Amino acid sequence: MLQLAAKHADELHFSSEQGELEIEVHLHSVILSQCRYFAALFSDRWQEKGLSDEANDDHSHFALKMCVPSIQALGTYMCTLQLLYTKDFSEVIVEVQTALSILPVAVELLFEECITACVRFLEAVPWSKEEEAEIKQLVCLLQLQESEKLLARLSPVKNSAVEDMLNELVYAATHSHQNAASVKAFVAKILSTFPSRDTVRLVLNRAFVNSLKTVKDSVEEYTSPNVRGRYDEIEAMQRQNLHTAVVSGRHLLWLVERMIELRVAETAVQAWSEQRAFTANLQGACSDDMWRNNVPGLPAVLLRCTCRLLNAMVAGSILTSQNVRKRLARDWLPVLVTSRENVSYSGLGASCNKQLHKELEVGFLQLIMTLPITDAQELLQQCLSFATRSIEDCPHLVSAFNTWFQRAGQGNLGRPGKSNEKEACPKICNV
Repeated sequence: MLQLAAKHADELHFSSEQGELEIEVHLHSVILSQCRYFAALFSDRWQEKGLSDEANDDHSHFALKMCVPSIQALGTYMCTLQLLYTKDFSEVIVEVQTALSILPVAVELLFEECITACVRFLEAVPWSKEEEAEIKQLVCLLQLQESEKLLARLSPVKNSAVEDMLNELVYAATHSHQNAASVKAFVAKILSTFPSRDTVRLVLNRAFVNSLKTVKDSVEEYTSPNVRGRYDEIEAMQRQNLHTAVVSGRHLLWLVERMIELRVAETAVQAWSEQRAFTANLQGACSDDMWRNNVPGLPAVLLRCTCRLLNAMVAGSILTSQNVRKRLARDWLPVLVTSRENVSYSGLGASCNKQLHKELEVGFLQLIMTLPITDAQELLQQCLSFATRSIEDCPHLVSAFNTWFQRAGQGNLGRPGKSNEKEACPKICNV
């Protein structure tokens, strides 16, 4: 960057350690005094009395010798000096690059009017990535008041601005009624490419907890209404609770899918395994006529959440403790059994329900087989409802029991001082 200095009374020059071009320009002192640098240089504090009086003469002029590194830099200095006379900022500063080239010179000269014009233009127009990088470097040259508007575009006022924005995007994706599919796809893309996985985990966890709470509260208010009034009023409120539950359930499913996709679903699995009271309410509601007539799809939505989590767990995408796996199977397996008993496999949506239930059966059996033999023994007995008249129609159930008997028949396999002799164990065969 070129530096300014005074050489002697009637001559000023720009000096540079390695100047390649040198030019002398004659300017009026009254014009130069618009720059705070020259105003200070011409003041009594810096000059002798006679020279100060000369500088105050409107017709006096001084020779400026400028040493600049290139023709382009020379043109920028000349353009900035011309603006001292013309003040035609709006005609000259019409591109971002022009403003970026003039601004450092205006800062060097302390030409405040030009600085303001450059900043005003830059603040009002879009920037390319390269231009934004240059602006970030120039901001440090400006005073705080001058750079305030540029900084407002470059850095957030609150430290939580990024997290807040993601929260709002996720809320829009789950609550948008118009163009919902496109909004969800866009937000999913933003989340998948966001650099901080911890921030994404925090945002999705918060949304998951809120949606789950809404579903739970709605189902609880339906199963145990704490209101008084006419029967039709209570019934209308219960319908509203069911509607809220199914809408929030769809939000929940989208969140679960995103969390699994981004491998941040550990908290979701933990929370899903701690819903004993909620699953008990679901079992009671599944057999209710109003439930089946008004929101037949709610059990399927919640079971799809369970299915997604089960598949991720047995695939190794989500690693959880034995206790979490046991609790999840213990609490959600009865919901599947109840749903199978109360959902017809004929009519509209029958194929989807049957496919979902089959996928859940396979997932639960795979999860159960990851547990200790004693826990698996208890839970496998709850899976007997998966059986059909033909063993060929339930190979997953046959395989699970055969595996359990094979393991249980090993006796004290691998334990010091114990016999490794295998016990005879039954085997279910396809007959």
